[in-house]
Amino acid sequence: MRALIVAIGILLAAGALSTSALAQNYPWCAYISTGDGNATNCGFVTREQCMVTISGLGGHCEPNNTYIAPVPQQGAQSDRAVSAAKPR
Repeated sequence: MRALIVAIGILLAAGALSTSALAQNYPWCAYISTGDGNATNCGFVTREQCMVTISGLGGHCEPNNTYIAPVPQQGAQSDRAVSAAKPR
């Protein structure tokens, strides 16, 4: 019985210390008409990806109005800037 309590305590502690999952943030949404209603999938990086997914399904693609573009870290250099700065 004591081992079961210890095991449950360890599992609860591990769950409390784990990091939470973040929601996906993509710029395009597919709105698909189904027989039972409508389905939404906002998991597309490009409009083309969205269009390929809905082709033949009877839906449409629109920009995700909740999309927040990632902010580049200040002071971070692009690969191009770093390689241009290296002596040849």
